[in-house]
Amino acid sequence: MRIAMTYTRLRAEERLLLDAFEALGVEVNPIDLREVVFDPAEPGEWATYDAVIDRSVSLTNALTATRILESMGVRCINPAAAIELCSDKLSTTLALIRAGVPTPGVRVATGGEAALRAVETVGYPAVLKPTIGSWGRLVARVNDRDAAEAIIEHRETLGSIQQGVFYVQEHIDKPGRDIRVFVVGGEAIAAIVRTSAHWVTNTARGATAAGLPISPELREICVRSVAAVGADIAAVDILECPRRGLLVNELNHSMEFRNSITTSAVDIPAIVARHAVRIAESARVSQAVPA
Repeated sequence: MRIAMTYTRLRAEERLLLDAFEALGVEVNPIDLREVVFDPAEPGEWATYDAVIDRSVSLTNALTATRILESMGVRCINPAAAIELCSDKLSTTLALIRAGVPTPGVRVATGGEAALRAVETVGYPAVLKPTIGSWGRLVARVNDRDAAEAIIEHRETLGSIQQGVFYVQEHIDKPGRDIRVFVVGGEAIAAIVRTSAHWVTNTARGATAAGLPISPELREICVRSVAAVGADIAAVDILECPRRGLLVNELNHSMEFRNSITTSAVDIPAIVARHAVRIAESARVSQAVPA
């Protein structure tokens, strides 16, 4: 069996995964995408891999590589379509709505005046987010019209093309925390709660984490969410609404887990590695069967 791991930076997560594969007796070839030149018409050595697990920090690199590899018939973990859906908050929202998964209310606009109307339709406070981004960056809570006008003007004037899409989300009065659930192979394997005095409960912004038992309701909504985007492996961020219950906020296709192993008491990289091996074995069998 041959598996490759594509990356743009070898973080603790990637090293833990390599150790987990080694413990299974599976040799994995780590490949730095920054050094790769693809020939889309010639698979070359890529055709010798049963599967490629993507662990790129760069979304551009991840999508570029997985799209090319899938065109060559290489099984990617996660698939390019799943990466694209998870990485774009609007695409995630649309997929979850189609699947009937409860989410916070959202309004979308592509112009400044319409964006202000979107905010006021949602009501104050509202949350303005870039459609693509992570670690809570450029997420803003607007408490009144003055703040909304200022942020919208700044994004129109200084933002990138992506900032021209105004994704306005209902502010959820959560109990000072959110929930992250790790889903691998259709199973919710671990969960943590992230607590903070700040309204952005992200560990990259200083939140503290603790383990959480997975209730049947939490398990069901997370498994459905990951199925809706077609991911093999993903982390689901959940908000607890005092009126509507559990709501899916975001999905993360290249989940960080180094600080959640001890917190959740679950060997997350070992489970991810075992599932990747199962996918590679299945891909090898399917490739060996004559058409």
